[in-house]
Amino acid sequence: MTPEQDILSGPASCGRPARALRGDVTIPGDKSVSHRSLMLGAVALGKTHITGLLEGDDVLATARAMQAFGAHIARNADGSWDVEGRGLGNFISPDQPVDFGNAGTGCRLTMGLITGSPCTVTLIGDTSLSKRPMQRVLNPLRQMGLGITPDAQDHLPLTLTGPERPTPLHYRLPVASAQVKSAILLAGLSAPGETCVIEPHPTRDHTERMLTLFGANIETTVENDGVHVRLRGEKQLRACQIDVPGDPSSAAFPAIAALLVPGSCVTIRNVMRNPHREGLFTVLERMGADIAWQNQRQAAGEMVADLSISATKLEGLEVEARIAPSMIDEYPALAMVAAAASGKSIFHGLGELRVKESDRLAAICDGLRANGIVAEIAEDSLIVYGHDIYGGGVPPGGGRVATHHDHRIAMSFLLLGLASKTAITVDDISMIATSFPNFIPLMQSLGVAFTKGDNA
Repeated sequence: MTPEQDILSGPASCGRPARALRGDVTIPGDKSVSHRSLMLGAVALGKTHITGLLEGDDVLATARAMQAFGAHIARNADGSWDVEGRGLGNFISPDQPVDFGNAGTGCRLTMGLITGSPCTVTLIGDTSLSKRPMQRVLNPLRQMGLGITPDAQDHLPLTLTGPERPTPLHYRLPVASAQVKSAILLAGLSAPGETCVIEPHPTRDHTERMLTLFGANIETTVENDGVHVRLRGEKQLRACQIDVPGDPSSAAFPAIAALLVPGSCVTIRNVMRNPHREGLFTVLERMGADIAWQNQRQAAGEMVADLSISATKLEGLEVEARIAPSMIDEYPALAMVAAAASGKSIFHGLGELRVKESDRLAAICDGLRANGIVAEIAEDSLIVYGHDIYGGGVPPGGGRVATHHDHRIAMSFLLLGLASKTAITVDDISMIATSFPNFIPLMQSLGVAFTKGDNA
């Protein structure tokens, strides 16, 4: 398959390349920062200018949602975006249901913004999103005044009505969740007094960093009972300029491709180095990957740098549960590296994977087994027995993987074909556009060859 040929949907496969992978690539903008830049721009005063926005399906769904609530959003000829905000508490009630497609982050965080505005809206999503749990977000928002119909339902579609003035909330998270924390903070922007979220363990802090850029009164302290995030509401946000850094979850794929093909060396530009998102690269180094960070700088309140990664002998390891929140989206990719490493790898604390776009824990295990790799699930842990590609071993491959409409499952198993005796087929790749719209051409530029259809 040449770089000029498009593989956009349906089954596709990937096999061992003719040569080691080489190249210098720039990954798409971070999805978490992209969602938040549109949302905060929509409730700020003035025009927010965004460069590097991820133009994947999920983020575009959030852009359409903010437009439905009355924000003026435009894409410029140079690829940048402008968002003319409405100010806090000024969302309008859309004329029709707002469709978030597969955008779980966009949907859940928008629930917080709706709690801060006296509007009514019905939220809908695709088949996958409509199965994902919502009550863990809705429960605290209900305490802040959000009206929910049907009230006891745990999934979309839902009709939400924001109060005239939300009630500030002090809330201890039962389970650490950046999405729940963020939804509460966004609702608290319009509430009088202090809203406080207490986390049992630190989670991604993109919302806190970006709220600071927009001028919110927010602070984070580490105390004996957890991480306290305090926000004082009713302070108008001011528009600003956002340069979205590259998504470390997307960087995972060219990185693992380099590790799956001996002799490879890949440089990935503009990768965000948020301390709550670096778990994958920390673990890869522990497995033996040769990783170097260069040209560190700041963008959108985040540290960014260029990453160079080279293929070296990889050894299996045990990863403790405490690391899971810093790399929860990267476990499908990490499992492919474990399949190529020597020995046994055990990854603990993966319960959250069961409520992602699919039951990712089951999907990973099933996909590995379909390709001749021994894998087991023990409660919330995944065990993978590697084939030691640097010691002459080769995973069998040759299987067909059910992606369950999950973009990370699709990308991960395609790339496992790089190390396998026989090419690996995934049943559909159309959903890859939700997070990594240029995945195919970017990987082709490194030397990865894809074939459309069931050709494994």
